[in-house]
Amino acid sequence: MIDPSWRRPLVKPRALQTGDRVAVVSTSWGGPAVFPHRYEAGKRYLADAFGLDVVEMPHALRDVSWLDRNPQARADDIHQAFADPSINGVIASIGGDDAIRLIPHIELSVIANNPKVFLGYSDPTVLHFGCLKAGLCSFYGPTIMSGFAENGGMHTYAETSLRKAIFQTSPQILPMGEVEPNRDGWTVEHLPWNDPENQNRRRTLTPSTGPRALQGTGTVQGHLIGGCAEVLEMLKGSEWWPPVQYWNGAILFYETSEEAPPAGQVLRWLRNFAAQGILSRLSGIVLGRPGGQTDEAYRTEQEADILRALDEAGLHHLPVLAELDFGHTDPIATMPYGVRAEIDCGRSALSVLEPGVSAV
Repeated sequence: MIDPSWRRPLVKPRALQTGDRVAVVSTSWGGPAVFPHRYEAGKRYLADAFGLDVVEMPHALRDVSWLDRNPQARADDIHQAFADPSINGVIASIGGDDAIRLIPHIELSVIANNPKVFLGYSDPTVLHFGCLKAGLCSFYGPTIMSGFAENGGMHTYAETSLRKAIFQTSPQILPMGEVEPNRDGWTVEHLPWNDPENQNRRRTLTPSTGPRALQGTGTVQGHLIGGCAEVLEMLKGSEWWPPVQYWNGAILFYETSEEAPPAGQVLRWLRNFAAQGILSRLSGIVLGRPGGQTDEAYRTEQEADILRALDEAGLHHLPVLAELDFGHTDPIATMPYGVRAEIDCGRSALSVLEPGVSAV
């Protein structure tokens, strides 16, 4: 029997509106202290473009070494942000690599009893799985410093997707609908953040061919769950890793970071998903464009090894979409956890069939 703490359907937080207060938390790396101009650019964009009142939690701007030594303080910031009734949403400042250390310090009851929008990607994958266990729908999308602080301003594609995901734009909350192909082009170009002049310099976009069906036919539906592949590896076996039944009928959204793990490593990670009995329970998989890589050969090799893992598990027909724009690429779509979505293999399309937020 599934642990009752892993309940579905999830509670949907209230949609954000102009004038709402949102809290910034640094869940792992102390990026705001290292590149304050970059942080301020993201904070300013949130205020100017979205009309949000951005407030920092007490330790959000502390230096890297201090945050590294004090996971309890980071957890305290998360507790404070969720518990404060004047705050309507919580946004990660940036990613990192050690949010997993927060698990012993987080009281999930604080999240469960105070549902609100939580937004971030990469290492905040850890916190998204905490939200899942707490019964809260959260959102895999931009952070303050990566997304909102995009060079020259947030991409229209990313902003439009985020508004559909977490903002109330009409009297009735509508589903996000089809995750539109990114027709403006994508980028993983690295313009060093330590040069403030780069903040106003647009990164070069590469034309996008849009999502592709790697295998499968017809349409399938399932609830969305996933995140950054490297962070999922840290989560496996932890108390925030969902029981195998939780994956029944799910659509796994999966992407690799700018560290560009070898394709063979991704194969081994998915073999573990198979050994746990997870792969065989999925309705489908959607793959984000690999982070940090412009090399088409790298993407092709990764896709081939993902298909190999499925073939080894006897899942020759499991629907798989590739080259979606989420995670460690720009611009990105926002992915809501736990809500029902549909893969249409014939159209190579992903649609989100229900809202991830509520009106109240």
